[in-house]
Amino acid sequence: MTEAQRLTVGERTDSDFTTWTAAELAEKIHSREISSVEVTQAHLDRISDVDGEINAFIHVSADEALAAAHNVDAAIAAGDTPTSSLAGVPLALKDAFVTTDAPTTSGSKMLEGYMSPYDATLTLRLRSAGIPILGKTNMDEFAMGSSTENSAYGPTRNPWDLERTPGGSGGGSSAALAAGMAPLAIGTDTGGSIRQPAALTNTVGVKPTYGTVSRYGLIACASSLDQGGPAARTVKDTARLHQVIAGFDQNDATSSRHEIADVVAAAKQGANGDLKGVKVGVVKQFQQAEALQVGVRERYEANLEQLKSQGAELIEVDCPNFDHALNAYYLIQFSEISSNLARFDGMRYGLRAGDDGTRSADEVMSLSRAEGFGPEVKRRIMLGTYALSVGYYDAYYLQAQRVRNLVAQDYAKAFEQVDIIAAPTTPTTAFKLGELVDDPLQMYLFDLFTLPLNLAGVCGMSLPGGLSSDTQLPTGLQLMGPAHGEDRIYRVGSAFEAGREN
Repeated sequence: MTEAQRLTVGERTDSDFTTWTAAELAEKIHSREISSVEVTQAHLDRISDVDGEINAFIHVSADEALAAAHNVDAAIAAGDTPTSSLAGVPLALKDAFVTTDAPTTSGSKMLEGYMSPYDATLTLRLRSAGIPILGKTNMDEFAMGSSTENSAYGPTRNPWDLERTPGGSGGGSSAALAAGMAPLAIGTDTGGSIRQPAALTNTVGVKPTYGTVSRYGLIACASSLDQGGPAARTVKDTARLHQVIAGFDQNDATSSRHEIADVVAAAKQGANGDLKGVKVGVVKQFQQAEALQVGVRERYEANLEQLKSQGAELIEVDCPNFDHALNAYYLIQFSEISSNLARFDGMRYGLRAGDDGTRSADEVMSLSRAEGFGPEVKRRIMLGTYALSVGYYDAYYLQAQRVRNLVAQDYAKAFEQVDIIAAPTTPTTAFKLGELVDDPLQMYLFDLFTLPLNLAGVCGMSLPGGLSSDTQLPTGLQLMGPAHGEDRIYRVGSAFEAGREN
């Protein structure tokens, strides 16, 4: 048995709940053929067996998860209707969402041991849906990174190859899915942090339209870019979780009142594999990208041919401002990081260093931030502060915002011609841990195909695109839709998934 066969989910086995889909588990739990407690315990056992090698979880909430599972079983036994289509199915939660019953660290020493006095809105929706939370997953510190190597709690390893990254910043959630430690997971996506790990671990991840999943209780990285979203091993499971967490929240000033598309129905519609009449855009600038690994390009081209064989029409779209998206994105992100992380000062909560009674408040704040933040966080804070400083604000930050508008216009023009856009998710398969740590520019380039979508606030999905011929590691196919067009990407994603299975 190879390492990947041992650590990743294989064929479905009736006796091993960790190989089942969330939909299968929910059906059996709701019909009382199996219990939520049994399912939850099976996943906790799997975490105990393999997470020592993978490090997907920062904190495991065994007692709390089993208590939630017991409550679901008791309600079903009493004849109550399950509170959601996923009631009783356990989940791994990225450690960027606050929880009252488990520490929330955002992958940082600055928040080590922090217990929130309130639950994030997304956390509350999971609880209301009867979904046991297995624990909090590892991540790049404050969601800054593309490899989950920037965590203060050690790197997460890819179940497909323990020497390689599972992607970032939400590598813990995707690794947990790939290794069978959870059938469902939550991530956050600022520039690709849900989609990119999904691509590297052969799982599914969705970045919803900005404002459609509440950010209340999400520890901010860059507020105009961050978006929580669902992840799972199938499109159908991801759709069910999406339906649970999406919707307007009065506690979030950026929350959208727009009606949420019925993504579950869209996924069911696509399950027949028919894409006749669907127009799929192929971005000219992505086609020409030199960064594409040979095996990734081969799989992408094969995926396009599959979409075509299922009836889709492929149309090239020109998005000239995508060439400038990366520079604009990082200027905006760094600037917002500089502002958001000013609250972590060692005075109100979190780590406090050097407070021996002899130092001033300024000295304590400086020492706390020096000790509490890792090198990547410090780099981004300093660059963002520089971009916002007097004399440079207009030249950097405002110019980046202008480019952001142009990128959004490129998407708008493209979606006048096509229903969705298909692209690679990442330029390469998973790289080795440590390989890009000392080369931040190359690390930033890893988000080349995902970050334009965040600038425009539209929606996107990454789903398995097959194994690369040169590395035998997973690749991802990225599907992008217009704002509030999640039904489109779920329909096409489900059809593509069905086509690959047949």
